[in-house]
Amino acid sequence: MTVSHNNYVGRPIPRTEDPRLLRGNGCFVDDMHRLGTLHAVIVRSQIAHGHLRSIDASRALLIPGVCAVLTAADIKSEIGVLPFRIAPLEGAEPFRQPVIASKRVRYVGEPVAIVIAESRAIAEDAAEVVDVSIEQIEPVPDVTAARSGQSYLFEEQRTNVASRYQIGRGKAQAAFEKAAYTRREQFSVQRHTAMPMEMRGLLAEWNSQTEHMTVWGAAKVPFFNRKVLAGMLGLPNEKVDLIELDVGGAFGVRGEFYPEDFLVPFASRHLGRPVKWQEDRREHMMATNHSREIYCDVEIACSSDGLILALRAQVIADLGAYVGTSGGILASRAGQFLAGPYRIPDIDLDILSIVTNKTPAGSYRGPGRFESSFFRERLFDMVARDFGIDGLEFRRRNLISQSELPYDIGQLVPYEGPTSYECGDYLGVLQDCAKAIGWTEKASIRGRRIDGKYHGLGFGCFVDSSGAGPKENATLRIEKSGSVSVSVGSSALGQGIETAHAQICADQLRIPMDRISISHGSTTLLSEGFGSFHSRSMIMGGNAIVAASVNMIETLKARAAKYWGIPLSDVTYEDGHLRTSGRRLLSLAELACTVDGPLEAFGSFGTKMKPFGYGSHAAHVAVDVDTGHVEVVDYVAFEDVGRMINPMIVHGQKIGAIVQGLGGVFLEHLMYDDRAQLLTGSLADYLLPIATDFLNIRAVALDLTRTTRNPLGVKGAGEDAIAPVAGVIGNAIADALTSFGVEPRNLPITPPTLWRLIHQSRGGAVA
Repeated sequence: MTVSHNNYVGRPIPRTEDPRLLRGNGCFVDDMHRLGTLHAVIVRSQIAHGHLRSIDASRALLIPGVCAVLTAADIKSEIGVLPFRIAPLEGAEPFRQPVIASKRVRYVGEPVAIVIAESRAIAEDAAEVVDVSIEQIEPVPDVTAARSGQSYLFEEQRTNVASRYQIGRGKAQAAFEKAAYTRREQFSVQRHTAMPMEMRGLLAEWNSQTEHMTVWGAAKVPFFNRKVLAGMLGLPNEKVDLIELDVGGAFGVRGEFYPEDFLVPFASRHLGRPVKWQEDRREHMMATNHSREIYCDVEIACSSDGLILALRAQVIADLGAYVGTSGGILASRAGQFLAGPYRIPDIDLDILSIVTNKTPAGSYRGPGRFESSFFRERLFDMVARDFGIDGLEFRRRNLISQSELPYDIGQLVPYEGPTSYECGDYLGVLQDCAKAIGWTEKASIRGRRIDGKYHGLGFGCFVDSSGAGPKENATLRIEKSGSVSVSVGSSALGQGIETAHAQICADQLRIPMDRISISHGSTTLLSEGFGSFHSRSMIMGGNAIVAASVNMIETLKARAAKYWGIPLSDVTYEDGHLRTSGRRLLSLAELACTVDGPLEAFGSFGTKMKPFGYGSHAAHVAVDVDTGHVEVVDYVAFEDVGRMINPMIVHGQKIGAIVQGLGGVFLEHLMYDDRAQLLTGSLADYLLPIATDFLNIRAVALDLTRTTRNPLGVKGAGEDAIAPVAGVIGNAIADALTSFGVEPRNLPITPPTLWRLIHQSRGGAVA
């Protein structure tokens, strides 16, 4: 695509990453090979809860090609625990996960040993004959059992509540006492998780001569993980490097620090050879972070004219067996965003994080937002029906107006300070979305049976923060060819940062985009970086590139002034050239070849003030009451994302997030039995949306209000579109089934589940 080289930002430029990947020229973890590489397989507990009595690897060690079977006994130093990366909840420290089980197992899939062999096949055969003896303890399969106190995951704590806190604003109790109307409901979102095409994997190589560890396969937060790994190995940071390769999907679960991130490098150093581990799908489903399982008991108070006075709720997150690196984010964000973009003066929240004998939970695209929006938006439609008004009208009355912004939301998370919604036109976007779905025109079909199906419309609004700190760093280097090499601490997880970051740099330096190359993520590129999470790669990484570009222009002018022997004030920079008033001119290539030393500039950007995106979604569904099947006839999303670096990439993010959300509404469910055994351990049991499932999705990203909280004026765009999906679909289904009185309160809304609700509403007995 030919584009003027001074206005790349804001243009839908095709992703520069794609040709290489589509032609099969990507380099993923399993493509990496080092001379003498060994292969690792993790032996995992098949028991959910028990005392680990013994591990007998004698039969495995007799198999030709098996090099070692390592257990906790082989880790000479104290066994490390996974640290908190974000959301450090007070009191949760004793519930952290050890890198390998030594005395007790707490979930099916917990690592108890690592087998290393000359091939993966040999390692898998050996793992099958490792005899693990576990004395079973009564499992804790769910939050009800956890709160009963009949069995504890951590006996010394005498509780399964890893963290609990009360937080809010105003005086909710007083508001409820004087309210003309109140309603209380219970909702839940099921346990599910990300299913990237490429699962986790690592290749670790120990250099005994330099005492240096290199690990390929880093993602998301390589610098944080390097620090953790270096500490566990007893090495200084500079003796450990994490190298980022291509990543086949992440969605929040890839790149956190897991037990394998220690065990594989440890095995490499122990044996003095490179060791590779590649997760399979069954392992992924039992060992990679789960998410979403949250329960909410929520109560609302309103005035007689339908204005919200107060909200109070108990939010309970099932974190599985341990509080992982990002586990604390689930309940805390669900509480923080429960109020959404609405004017709610008084809020009282009771937030619990509970451990059970399931796979540990952590962040997954829009953690807490998807869940809390379902709770809130479903409740609001119920309230609107009680008042006899349209759900859209109820939202109009209670959305924060433009004149009220910035709107102080106080401190709704204990580990963060007070914050505020900065800018936006919540009501305007709601009205645009309502018009696009045909809210008024379709009023006559709502709740009616047409061609054998009942039709309904649903609506939902949301607000979401992005761009978590503390900062990001970038370095620019002018090559001898005149091209520009950019190194940034952001990680590439499939979100298109090589394209978008190049657009930013090209505009800042006013040179053609094809002269810019972007390198990212790896710890070899910068002394410090912070990675990609919380939709921060444009906010933090993009603005770090802006800062580095500004510094680079000043460096170029200074170098040119020195070369010409003239005052700095006589040098100007224009479109990749240095000029003087005497019409002398130097290109970037010429300057790079005429000066001693590298032409480099560093830039950093950091802020604690997060921008808030927002939007409204609407859906039209058709429900077959005989089968419980729901057809999404139309889905419309309107979102104000501020300045868009690349609208094509933003649009793709929106569509992808909505489809992912629909998968969470209708299909995906990690199910356990009463012994805490995982029942959905393959893609034959765990359903995912495919390309033909949801064809009628329209996403409109708007540049209405640009944030002033970063120089580019950008807001995060990768996660927020998933937030309202469940509430929107739940409301549309309830609207279609108004005559049946069906009110979905729990996800997923599968055909059997919905059929039962319909059948029960008709007075039928359901087995």
